Amino acid sequence: MSIGVDVIRRTVSIWLHIGTRNRRIIPVDLICLSISVYLAYALRLTFYITGGYREEMLRSLFLYVGSVLISLFIGKIYSIMWTKASIEEYLRLFKFYCLGTAIFLGLLYFDKGYIGPRSSISILALLGLIMLTGLRISWRLADLVEFKSDQERYRTLIIGAGEAGAMLARDISRHETSQRVIGFVDDDPKLHGMYVANARVLGGCKDLPRILMEKRVDVVLIAIPSATGAQIQQYLEVLAHYNVSVRVLPGLLDLADGQVTVNRLRSVSLEDLLRRKPVSLDIEGISNLIRGKTVLVTGAGGSIGSEICRQVLMREPKQLLALGHGEQSIYLLMESLTARGNKIPVKPIIADVADPVTMELVFKEYTPDIVFHAAAHKHVPLMQENPREALRVNAFGTWNIAELAGKYDIERFVMISTDKAVNPTSIMGATKRAAERLLQSVQTKYPKTLYMAVRFGNVLGSRGSVVPKFEKQIEAGGPVTVTDKNMKRYFMLIPEAVSLVLQAGTMGRGGELFVLDMGEPVKIDDMARTLIRLHGYEPDKDIKIEYTGIRSGEKLYEELFYDPAHVDTTANAKIFLSRLTAEKVFILPEVESLLNAEVCGETGDQMLRQSIMALAREAVCDSLAE
Repeated sequence: MSIGVDVIRRTVSIWLHIGTRNRRIIPVDLICLSISVYLAYALRLTFYITGGYREEMLRSLFLYVGSVLISLFIGKIYSIMWTKASIEEYLRLFKFYCLGTAIFLGLLYFDKGYIGPRSSISILALLGLIMLTGLRISWRLADLVEFKSDQERYRTLIIGAGEAGAMLARDISRHETSQRVIGFVDDDPKLHGMYVANARVLGGCKDLPRILMEKRVDVVLIAIPSATGAQIQQYLEVLAHYNVSVRVLPGLLDLADGQVTVNRLRSVSLEDLLRRKPVSLDIEGISNLIRGKTVLVTGAGGSIGSEICRQVLMREPKQLLALGHGEQSIYLLMESLTARGNKIPVKPIIADVADPVTMELVFKEYTPDIVFHAAAHKHVPLMQENPREALRVNAFGTWNIAELAGKYDIERFVMISTDKAVNPTSIMGATKRAAERLLQSVQTKYPKTLYMAVRFGNVLGSRGSVVPKFEKQIEAGGPVTVTDKNMKRYFMLIPEAVSLVLQAGTMGRGGELFVLDMGEPVKIDDMARTLIRLHGYEPDKDIKIEYTGIRSGEKLYEELFYDPAHVDTTANAKIFLSRLTAEKVFILPEVESLLNAEVCGETGDQMLRQSIMALAREAVCDSLAE
């Protein structure tokens, strides 16, 4: 008795939770299932069912309709919004329909002792499924047609008919978007004229102008995650002459989960134009280097340092020590790691790398296994005005950390260097060159610890990058200020740079200076003009560009090597090894002497600048000429 009451209570509860619109579906399903029973017997026997078969059909009707409806109730099929249903909902319908059919067959068997006529039962089960599913599909299609007819739909062309493009086209067709895919563009001639995701491949990149005009395209979607920056630039140069909106899928790194949807599309950014072929990494080697170790990252709140932290945590260290001088940047790093769901212990440490007492306490308490030294002052004009601070942090701070690493038997010490250390004209570059030299000196003192430096140019998106400055100037309506029309810089993306830093860390055997392949240098003027166009403006017409002149310490172009003849390749095509040819010279006494000098005022700063530059030249000419 109690079981029957419970069943009634649950049935009433389910009925109350079913929306008003879905309650109307139940009588429709009942009619469809009943018709399925009649047709099953009619097709097997005759449309005028007589005699004993009529009684048998009625028995099957009540058992079948009741079993299926109860099963659909149990599966909460009537709680589904079928006008928005996807494949998962239809699979759920199929599963519980099969359950209901199985219950029906069981009841029929126990009621009569056999199941027959078998052909009618088979037809019945098939017709019922077709009618239930077909009815719901018709609602989905009707709703889709109604939605699309009620709004303006943009004619959309997808560049890239590969897997990502096909997935994107299907996602657009399945969801309520304001776009309608009218075709693909792909450079594979085998695909031309073929249909992908119900849309035709209309031609290749060379056919873009014709296709854009003939098909009256409103929106262009670039769906090639593996495309290089040069390829995207090629497409943009063509599209710039037409009044079309351009969106792009992120690169392979951002699409690591393989999900390609409309929500992943975004405006083209400068990062897209600097894409390069995916970096080939020794993932196992990097993981073996870091897994289960205590890793110290200095400058952890900076652009490079924070990305090192993120990539290190992906390799499951025992503990991460995130050390930085600015409390706000470390706080933001910790917040971001928490938001990403990090479960590995991270110890935030606020300290100055040039403070010997504090840093010794850190090494003594935590005894890290690996050190990634990214802490440095990097802003060229500011360091020109603050030479002593640049020398204290960049040179002496590096020596202080490196000395402690040797003293506490650290396995590896990887320092982040810069292309500005090559033939330096700035205080920042000179102090980083001195840091490279000091690292070599410490290596001779502590041969058990493997010291290495990794040198590369600018990274896009860093706090000191020129791009955020340009962005703000464009948002303000201009002008965009460029120092010189001919100035060039090397650029790469932060994740790529850090991945190669980790890779170089596995390759070092002590005393190496690795240099990353930065690709071709980029003209800052071209970058500014491209950024203006990406915001929908025309350079010199909508947004003015002003040339302000080279600032103190800056060069027109940067270099990665002192002498390309003294450069070797490594096992990774993106990493070079700069050979060192002369005896090492210990320059710490000169650095300490400059730091202890009583200098103040403009005259003192000028003398200090000259001494630092002389020290950097000495580090090149008298010792480590590459």
